[in-house]
Amino acid sequence: MLALSRKINESIMLGNDIEVTVLEIKGDQVKIGVKAPKSVPIYRRELYLQIRQSNKEAAGGQLSAQALEQLM
Repeated sequence: MLALSRKINESIMLGNDIEVTVLEIKGDQVKIGVKAPKSVPIYRRELYLQIRQSNKEAAGGQLSAQALEQLM
């Protein structure tokens, strides 16, 4: 993992088109801003993990014959 130090209003670039800027620091919280193309999804990590888990569960679920018939 790369660790960088930044001050308020300083940024880092991820590739050519994603910019992460430190907006505010209050105690143990840091507010950051992310500029990225609309095609790049941005999630908080805990939400991303929930989405991934939901997708795994949905992909692993088996449809019953009755459920398939109702779809037709």
